[in-house]
Amino acid sequence: MHPIDDRGCDVQLVELTDTSPPELLTHGRELLLEYGRFVISQPAAARFCFGTLESEARRLPLSFQEQGGGALVGLVNGRPAGFVAWRLAPGHLAENSWELKRLWVRPEGRGTGLGRALTQAVLDKAMTAGRNAVYLDTVPSDMAAAHRLYLAMGFVPCVAYGDNPIEEVEYLVKRF
Repeated sequence: MHPIDDRGCDVQLVELTDTSPPELLTHGRELLLEYGRFVISQPAAARFCFGTLESEARRLPLSFQEQGGGALVGLVNGRPAGFVAWRLAPGHLAENSWELKRLWVRPEGRGTGLGRALTQAVLDKAMTAGRNAVYLDTVPSDMAAAHRLYLAMGFVPCVAYGDNPIEEVEYLVKRF
């Protein structure tokens, strides 16, 4: 995918695999850890476990592949600027659904359509894989732009499906 936005930015998505170049895996790990540092800097995230995220980063892409998912790095004009992952949704939802995880876009990638492209790529992969829904959780007060994006893309509130330790978390789903 190489859409050019109205600012002239080239947006490219690259899936992380065990055969990805080491430099790309390093970028994925850095982006994932940036996401984590952002989350723990938010007041609502007092109980967020950064250690779990560090383990995910160390083992990329296996940390998500082993959970029935994967991860993408987003490039803007050839430079790493965003990340998203997905996995089987937890519990009874896992049979037919995925969970979108860790969407992060660096400040220099914001406004380029990268967040939408990363989210849409996961939705497209889910439909191709025969999933009937994609779930996610977010904190609207801390992640307002992401929350607006999810709603604009057709996600709707749903009942809590996990044990997210972050206060003020909102659960969303998009069904196909």
